[in-house]
Amino acid sequence: MKFTILIVDDEKNIRSGLARALELEGYDVLTAEDGLAAWNTINARDVDAVIADLKMPKLSGEELLKRVSSSYPTLPVIILTGHGTIESAVSAMRDGAFDFVTKPVNLDRLALLVKRALSNRSLHLEHAALKEEMELLKKKQKFSKIVGKSSRMKQVMDIVEQVSNTRASVLITGESGVGKELIADALHDLSDRSQKPYVKVHCAALTESLLESELFGHEKGAFTGAAARKRGRFELADKGTIFLDEIGEISSQVQIKILRVLQERTFERVGGEESVSVDVRIISATNKDLKREIEAGHFREDLFYRLNVVHVHVPALRERKEDIPLLSTAFLKEFSEENRKQVQGISHKASALLYNYSWPGNIRELRNCMESSVVLSKGDVIEVEDLPLSVRQEHDDERVIIPVGITMEEAQKKIIQATLNHLNGNKSRTAEVLDIGRKTLHRKLQDYRID
Repeated sequence: MKFTILIVDDEKNIRSGLARALELEGYDVLTAEDGLAAWNTINARDVDAVIADLKMPKLSGEELLKRVSSSYPTLPVIILTGHGTIESAVSAMRDGAFDFVTKPVNLDRLALLVKRALSNRSLHLEHAALKEEMELLKKKQKFSKIVGKSSRMKQVMDIVEQVSNTRASVLITGESGVGKELIADALHDLSDRSQKPYVKVHCAALTESLLESELFGHEKGAFTGAAARKRGRFELADKGTIFLDEIGEISSQVQIKILRVLQERTFERVGGEESVSVDVRIISATNKDLKREIEAGHFREDLFYRLNVVHVHVPALRERKEDIPLLSTAFLKEFSEENRKQVQGISHKASALLYNYSWPGNIRELRNCMESSVVLSKGDVIEVEDLPLSVRQEHDDERVIIPVGITMEEAQKKIIQATLNHLNGNKSRTAEVLDIGRKTLHRKLQDYRID
């Protein structure tokens, strides 16, 4: 993407000099001789950054800044100022200017400020584009709570849409935190049972005796404390759907009773003799390998095949990394609104860490990471230091060792060489990571004879 810079100054020599310097840095450059002409250009053309003098005829730099801040809040403005008007430039920064440069202009400093300003702007534009893409995906998909455009997630959603309106039992597998419950929700919400009961049971949270009573109910006096008849979750889910999360944790006795429900659609309450008939669709989920559990004698093979009529495997987040930007944006929006913060995006360095992290806790961990980052952020962009320590430290082994006693030039050479190697020779990305202008990087590559 090639950025367009607008230079505004009533002195022709300054305009043309700055224009030549920024064109050498690879930017498209527009110029204007006063604030009014600049304002007309901003309204007529796509401009990515403005460099404006403070003192100009027709419309001053201060007035131009106020108009830009009001109508184009993400458009960065860098102020040019003489030594006698530095106080005014500082005041302009309070009014929304990105930064200021004193005349005569230090071109390296200006190039660096422009790069930083454009980096912020590109973050805002990327964040807006991701939010728009997220909304479009939600409109296309029949189930809006699942965020993802990767081929792996498209396959999952295709299966969900295909089988949602059937009575077939579905077994959802995947690591902890991948979103298995959301898939179960989608299966129910897209089915013709969506207006009927939807009952969830987290099997691992209950003891064997409690789980049996919870699932199938009990008669009065069935055990100590059973003061009245209680209907179980299967009864409550009649004509609807029951979701059995962590199905691999249930005991053999409960497995037998669930198998009977699947085969005969009947069961008895705990302590009861009367058979209860139900019409329930069973969706189950586990992060265990049930085939290994069968081999170990912990899970019934006949129950496995009854539950596993349709198998949906939800991939780990590290297997669908292209979904990380969309998921991060969704969580960023959610927690910014929840915490009344104006966080507008994630810096490129922070995004790179999010993308390269292994996410052992999957989407649940990413969600927690974004909540923490939003709460701890000091500005409108999530920076590396806002991320949890675990995310920042995973790639700490990619470091440059600077021995004591070497010169500053030798240290710079090692850092530039290591960064260039890490980024596979990409000079633009190297300049961005090192926070220097491309022109400066090329000069240092020549000075240090780095190929």
